[in-house]
Amino acid sequence: MSTRRILAMQDVIKRTPVELNHPKKQVSEYYGSNVFGIDAMREFLSEEAFNSIQNSMNQGTIVERKMADQVAACMKAWAQSKGVTHYTHWFQPLTGTTAEKHDGFFEPIGGGRAIERFSGSQLVQQEPDASSFPNGGVRSTFEARGYTAWDPTSPAFIWGNTLCIPTIFVSYTGEALDFKTPLLKSLGALDKAATEVCQFFDKNVTKVIGTLGWEQEYFLIDAALYNIRYDLQQTGRTLFGHAPAKGQQLEDHYWGSIPERVLAFMKDFEYESHLLGIPVRTRHNEVAPAQFECAPVFEEINIAVDHNQLLMDVMEKVAMRHNFRVLLHEKPYAGVNGSGKHNNWSLATNTGKNLLSPGKTPKTNLQFLTFFINTVKAVYEHADLMRACIASANNDHRLGANEAPPAIMSVFLGDSLNKILDEIEKSVGDKKLSPEEKTALKLSIGKIPDILLDNTDRNRTSPFAFTGNKFEFRAVGSSANCAGAMTVLNAIVAEQLQNFIKDVEGLMSSKKLEREDAIFQVLKRYITESKKIRFEGNGYGDEWKAEAKKRGLNNIATTPGALEFFISKKSIGLFENLGILNHREQEARYEIYLETYTKKIQIESRIMADMVDNQIIPAALNYQKVLVDNVSGLKNILSAADFKKASETQISLIREISERITIIKNASDSMTNERKKANNLDSAKKQAHAYCDKVKPFFDTIRYNVDKLENIVDDATWPLPKYREMLYLR
Repeated sequence: MSTRRILAMQDVIKRTPVELNHPKKQVSEYYGSNVFGIDAMREFLSEEAFNSIQNSMNQGTIVERKMADQVAACMKAWAQSKGVTHYTHWFQPLTGTTAEKHDGFFEPIGGGRAIERFSGSQLVQQEPDASSFPNGGVRSTFEARGYTAWDPTSPAFIWGNTLCIPTIFVSYTGEALDFKTPLLKSLGALDKAATEVCQFFDKNVTKVIGTLGWEQEYFLIDAALYNIRYDLQQTGRTLFGHAPAKGQQLEDHYWGSIPERVLAFMKDFEYESHLLGIPVRTRHNEVAPAQFECAPVFEEINIAVDHNQLLMDVMEKVAMRHNFRVLLHEKPYAGVNGSGKHNNWSLATNTGKNLLSPGKTPKTNLQFLTFFINTVKAVYEHADLMRACIASANNDHRLGANEAPPAIMSVFLGDSLNKILDEIEKSVGDKKLSPEEKTALKLSIGKIPDILLDNTDRNRTSPFAFTGNKFEFRAVGSSANCAGAMTVLNAIVAEQLQNFIKDVEGLMSSKKLEREDAIFQVLKRYITESKKIRFEGNGYGDEWKAEAKKRGLNNIATTPGALEFFISKKSIGLFENLGILNHREQEARYEIYLETYTKKIQIESRIMADMVDNQIIPAALNYQKVLVDNVSGLKNILSAADFKKASETQISLIREISERITIIKNASDSMTNERKKANNLDSAKKQAHAYCDKVKPFFDTIRYNVDKLENIVDDATWPLPKYREMLYLR
């Protein structure tokens, strides 16, 4: 074992769980104490300011500037009571991470003195550099101005000694440069359309709220081993590594006893999360060794997205306290399961009703079927956009890899609900329903709550599955910002509900039908039209690929191809008509996502070539020299016959090492040449496709031969920590 690996392993062996100094209290006693939430607002704000903030949060009204001054002063007083010295506008640029610039509360007033000040203008708006963040050409380098603007619907929080204020981020000319702005607009469009549909059934519904419960999967690795894996540090994944003899085939890690050091880490980050009001409640071992999962209680989508982005930051910082590093990459290790972030999406009304949960009467179940069928229809109409919104260089490694949904978008409903939809499709006529038809349908849909009790099994091969009272978008990657997928899902459902309203009112007008009859007829048509997207079988099988092709469903394996659908006429029309993104904003995002893809493959390619030249080949040559010296020694002391017999295996190894080094070096040089060609192309689209089609294919050849060398070269010589060392936490 190399000296660096020996030192790293010794460091790992010495690890003991970090002692926690958390108060021995129930979570309820400190939950949300670092959040400027309802209780803190009531305590620090005037009644007028409190009501203004509540109206803004619940009805979307603008906070007046004089109210903003009051809120800022009170927010500062609350934060300072907890030892806070700085504040920041916390936002989510299109880098995929969060951003923040810290400013102190103090302000010099002359005479060598200063006061603590935080005004309404500082709360409401700041001006970060808009050209240095990804902008897709919306801002030139010399046009640096952009704005962050306070989002009062997501409460401020304290992280460290800094008051963090969630904000949107837009350019000087008003284009969205972040994930939050289109998400908020999509939630507004969804609320408007869904509320109007709810009015068909319940006049008391005046607001519909999108809800999200994410499930965050991740890997842990000992920091000492991470620190000597150049590829892990720079790319988040291992570019090389032979599979261990024991991987996940026994499935003994899944839901097993949580290792003591890992449990100490989990308790620590859960404590920090609860202080921040992140409702993390579930923790367990995942399928792959060293893989784990946490999940919160459902929340309103905007807040849930903020909490997930914050949680990933919390996890990474807390992990370092425990001498771990968190790997959020979708596929950090080849040959074992990757990580996803399942997005459980539903709709709730201001009356407390989950619109994707059936009720006790045919009327409430008709409402359930309306939202249920419209969601399926929306996914059918925009399946390719759904694929595009989860596309990334990272996720390409995971989708369809026998642990995650395939790249083909489909919807899983379960046998019982499929039968219900089939009955509706067959029984409803083209005209007004007869009393017998109404009775039969009511009897059929009246059974929905009962059948769902026995229909909760989940198809883990489906990218979009109904799981009892919600849809689970399983294809979202573990490192992704949930806002991207949620914006698309909100938008397509909002558009579909708008079309549903028009179709129902059109039938009521043209055929003089009662609303219930019109609803049934429209739903029947939607069931028929969207039938191709429904699939109950094994999404991993080749049979499904063939069947999907027959159905006209696309199988887009790579990110550059998938991203094309962001700028299709259909997608641009969707976002423009709903007022979520304009044409320029959508094309800018397309450019950004292509550039991000290119840069990630480019970085991996460079690191792979660097490791080959500076670590892999030198180690292989060193071991080969040991073999050559040994063969030379044998030749000097053995007879020709004995030498031939004794040296045969070693000579074979020497030849194999030479052959593999040659293959690796030639492939690495060819990859570098293709990279140079790609860099000279004149568009983001051409570059992304060149990196995908011309550069990336060399990865498999290089890795295959490097991993073979790992099995040949003496363990004492091999420079990299091996899977057998990284995947089993000590």
